[in-house]
Amino acid sequence: MKIVISLGGSIIIPGEVNYTYLKKFVSLIKKYSKNTARKYINSLRKDNLNEDIYSLIGIATTKLNARLVNGFFNKIVVDLPDSLIEVKKSLEKGNIVIIGSLGFQPDMTSDGDAAQVAEYIKADLFLNLTNVNGLYNKDPKKFNDAKLVKNIQFDEFYKIAKKIGFKAGQHFVLDYRGAEIIKKANIKTIILNGINLKNLENVLKGKRFIGTVIGQIKRFK
Repeated sequence: MKIVISLGGSIIIPGEVNYTYLKKFVSLIKKYSKNTARKYINSLRKDNLNEDIYSLIGIATTKLNARLVNGFFNKIVVDLPDSLIEVKKSLEKGNIVIIGSLGFQPDMTSDGDAAQVAEYIKADLFLNLTNVNGLYNKDPKKFNDAKLVKNIQFDEFYKIAKKIGFKAGQHFVLDYRGAEIIKKANIKTIILNGINLKNLENVLKGKRFIGTVIGQIKRFK
């Protein structure tokens, strides 16, 4: 099974580098083989700079995060490709691939990049790891009565993502370009809290987990 995992920067660097988490995460990936950007972006928005500047800052930060994660794999061969063609070549060699960013693309975050990779390699599953348990009917950080959406159709999820639109440094479970890609390519997608590595392992094992499944099937297990 081909799986693409998008790991949120807010998990890697919630303030400081989450060393303990990264060691455990890498161990899990071996087993089954944007926080920094937001601070820069928010400080620069005071001067109302061109939106492309914010995006380029985000790209540089995601590449830095990729280098950081790469360092935890030690002697294992890990590639950091800059294009889809390089991604394919790396996978064909049997290497683990870590992608920080594939370069500037209008209205797309690193999650959108990951979705694009999932489409390109015809992935069976796309996992988007964020710092919340999945998609909620309202912001769980603002509303105590927010409820987790366990299952949602591609079309419905895309409408929500498109309504939110794009803004560099935004914080939604998946940007609308990514939502458009998984819908078009019919890629089963799961949004879950990446901090809970046991929950992630349950997904990889095919066991029950907490999260949001995006797809076309009427009923999900």
